[in-house]
Amino acid sequence: MKRTLCLFVSLIVSISTLPAKSLINVDSTGVGIKGYDPVAYFTDQSAIKGDPALRSTNAGVIYLFATRDHQQSFDDDPSKYTPAFGGFCAYGVSRGVVIPIDPTAFQIVNGQLLLQYSKGIMKKFNQDPEGNLGRAQSNWPLLLEKKGK
Repeated sequence: MKRTLCLFVSLIVSISTLPAKSLINVDSTGVGIKGYDPVAYFTDQSAIKGDPALRSTNAGVIYLFATRDHQQSFDDDPSKYTPAFGGFCAYGVSRGVVIPIDPTAFQIVNGQLLLQYSKGIMKKFNQDPEGNLGRAQSNWPLLLEKKGK
């Protein structure tokens, strides 16, 4: 019994230390949101290109900022500003696929930055925002498992 318990605890510890899979929408240089400032979506309610000289890295993704204040806000609380679903199209994730985004097609829902493939797709998403968000949240772990690294 004692040996079985030790093996079981050892297995749990081994599993819990495995690296989590990730699925992040970045360009070939590791920049997320196609270089747009993630904080500006919240503070300016606008998609604003970031300055390559103002950058921070979070979870392996480089984010660019329009101002030093935005960069500082991000550095203080990155989870508040990083886009949901790895920066992929929220509507696509609600349909079980990962597709690129247009950084000007965005919305803040329940405090989360959601990016969409296009403004037309955002309109489709908004025909049933709660249902689509719920489906996206359910599909995301499956997509991580299937496509994540």
